[in-house]
Amino acid sequence: MTYAIALNFEDGVTRFIDCKVGEKVLDAAFRQRINLPMDCSDGVCGTCKCRCETGAYDLGDDYIDDALSADEAEARLVLTCQMVPQSDCVIAVPVPSSACKTGTAQFAATLASITRHADAAVEVSFELDQAPVFLPGQYVNIGVPGSGQTRAYSFSSRPGERRASFLIKQVPGGLMSGWLAQAQPGDAVSMIGPLGSFYLREVARPLLLLAGGTGLAPFLSMLEVLAERQEARAITLIYGVTRDQDLVMVEALHGFAQRLPNLTVVTCVADPQTTHPRQGYVTQHMPGDALHDGDVDVYLCGPPPMVDAVREYFKRQGVSPASFHYEKFTPNAIVTGDAA
Repeated sequence: MTYAIALNFEDGVTRFIDCKVGEKVLDAAFRQRINLPMDCSDGVCGTCKCRCETGAYDLGDDYIDDALSADEAEARLVLTCQMVPQSDCVIAVPVPSSACKTGTAQFAATLASITRHADAAVEVSFELDQAPVFLPGQYVNIGVPGSGQTRAYSFSSRPGERRASFLIKQVPGGLMSGWLAQAQPGDAVSMIGPLGSFYLREVARPLLLLAGGTGLAPFLSMLEVLAERQEARAITLIYGVTRDQDLVMVEALHGFAQRLPNLTVVTCVADPQTTHPRQGYVTQHMPGDALHDGDVDVYLCGPPPMVDAVREYFKRQGVSPASFHYEKFTPNAIVTGDAA
């Protein structure tokens, strides 16, 4: 038996290692040629201090307070030289992956299918040479054949499957959009990742998921995992788009609502000429109890103006979510982060 340990470095690179029962994380990482920060390896110096964001573990009592104070331990800071996992874990490592002599993984994929949603978006699936391990919400850089360039897209499929799916915005004149217009099943691409700090953490309170346009993609992956776990806490997903035709994958959301009775799905369209029953932005159609007086974990993925507008809305409401994770995307880049 082994535990899957996700090491999430500060540059957004995530590497997965297996940790044997009773094995310390530092030892497991070294065994798999990832040099986590360390000096003494005896729980004395504190050099290997990281934060365990998800999972159960034992730290023992063989370290000194100068290396890890009681307050730090209470805040789930850990010494990887002492940490023995008792479940799968996600560990935030406060250095770049390059400092640990590791980096992103690269894998090959072939195009399996393309489903077009008018001029709004395309669902694209690829068969991979190996089932990718990632945290639900993360993204990869996909190489655009013949260009020497990559584009970043979030997985919309669940982790661990050989067929990976993505929801990609159609951009007139866009590099990836241009390739997809003539691509055929069987065409080969390369992928690099997983990347990003926007991923589903351990669920400890109600969830508020805010999606803008193709920012819906990472939430589809998260909902797959939540449905598989039969998550019982309240989940509210608000999905906002610019035009009626941009509202895609609604049937998939209804399917998740069937599997997750505690899931509330709200859709809205910003266009003043919309025929949709809810006109406006996500902040205008947020159920009154969705913020749970701040006792809520918020995940937000959309274009930069939407992210900024939601943060300003929370400020005006005087609400500080218990945790707030966001991802801004543009046609060429993804920026992830956390906000108070």
